Amino acid sequence: MGGTAGATVLIVEDDPSLRLLCRVNLELERHQVLEADTLTRAKELLDSDPIDVVLLDLHVGDEHGFELLPYIRTVRPEAAVCLLSGTSESDPERPEGVHAFIRKPFELENLTGTVQRLLAGEPARP
Repeated sequence: MGGTAGATVLIVEDDPSLRLLCRVNLELERHQVLEADTLTRAKELLDSDPIDVVLLDLHVGDEHGFELLPYIRTVRPEAAVCLLSGTSESDPERPEGVHAFIRKPFELENLTGTVQRLLAGEPARP
């Protein structure tokens, strides 16, 4: 992972309005943003583009975001992964390879700050 600006962030989220909100705010931070609304599309982007951070929704349509983790670890082991979840449960146990967790709805400063910390190699705040 390079510097904190100009990184490539992949948003894996089935809600188009939330993807747009994330994209606009991350682009304001000078990041390149890629979007996937399915795990299949996410795999295509992971195969074709260098990715620094993956923002991964826990539930993507009928699929579970955890299903994508082994693939990310295989093709982009350097990428930091942040789970997004709208579930009301307390922070889910983070499987290996998950660096941060953001509960929806979230403050935009939480999103951009978490991405910046992950790019800087800092531990994510709870």
